[in-house]
Amino acid sequence: MGEQPGQLDRTSERDEHTWTEQIEVAGSELVDRTKELISEGNVRRLIIYNSDDEKLMEVPLTAGVVVGGAFTLLAPVLAALGAMAALLARVKIEVVRTEEDEGQASAQ
Repeated sequence: MGEQPGQLDRTSERDEHTWTEQIEVAGSELVDRTKELISEGNVRRLIIYNSDDEKLMEVPLTAGVVVGGAFTLLAPVLAALGAMAALLARVKIEVVRTEEDEGQASAQ
């Protein structure tokens, strides 16, 4: 409404970079490590694998999870992770991260 002619929406010019990493942890450390990863804020998805590389669980996360204090919303997921951790000696966590590149938008 208040937008003047000739102005561009700078938010649409931002690029988002995505990368993954794998972390291997003991089953007993799974819940604590998951909480740490969620609190970092740039994590978009966690995929939990067992020692045979079979996918056990995939947890999609949104950008507002930490901002909204949504650990209470993730309580059932964390409880399920705790139950799995009791049965598994080692697990692999694949972490999908994103980062917005604002360099192009701020340069104009």
